[in-house]
This record gives sequence, structure tokens and C-alpha cells, in this order.
Amino acid sequence: MTEYTGHTLTDALEAAGLTDWRGEDETIVARYATGDFATGLEFVNRIGAAAEAANHHPDITLTYPSVAITLTSHDTGAVTDRDLKLAARISNFAAEADIAAEQAP
Repeated sequence: MTEYTGHTLTDALEAAGLTDWRGEDETIVARYATGDFATGLEFVNRIGAAAEAANHHPDITLTYPSVAITLTSHDTGAVTDRDLKLAARISNFAAEADIAAEQAP
């Protein structure tokens, strides 16, 4: 299983077209501006179903105007292809729901 860190992580995110995501230590993170709690909850439910199907679970924070997601492969302590695959699904869910990614700080 490929592990991505540092520049290889940045390159992998770019190659996968995951502009919503950024590397942060041994994780990738994204924040989406849902605008309201109900939209955020629907988004989180879609993410949860995909995570269960993949048996790969992100950390998710749902707040009034946004949803923050952190992905890592806990068994390796790094970002792996599993994380990139789930990140792509999450980005697609956001695009389908017209939910914009917030800019990384």
C-alpha cells in the first residue's frame, strides 16, 4: 500500500485533481461551506454511507455553516490510496450537492 507524505502527498492530491483537499501532517483535510445545518447533515450522511461501504472512516465535524473532514489511514499513520479514493467520492458528493469547498488557510 502506497503511503503519501510531504511532497508525494501534495503531488498525489494534485494528480488526483483533489483541489478541495490539502495535506496536513499525516492527514488530508477539507472544509465545505454547506450554508445551513440541514444541508450539512445530508452531506455527512452521504459521507457516512460511503465510509461504511469502504470500511474506511473519516473524522467529521458538522457545524452550523460547514462540514470539516479529516482522512488518514490509522493502520499506517499516513495518507494512502484508500484516503484519496474516499476524498474523491466526498468531493463528488459536494459537487453534486453544489456545496463549495472553503479555501484552505
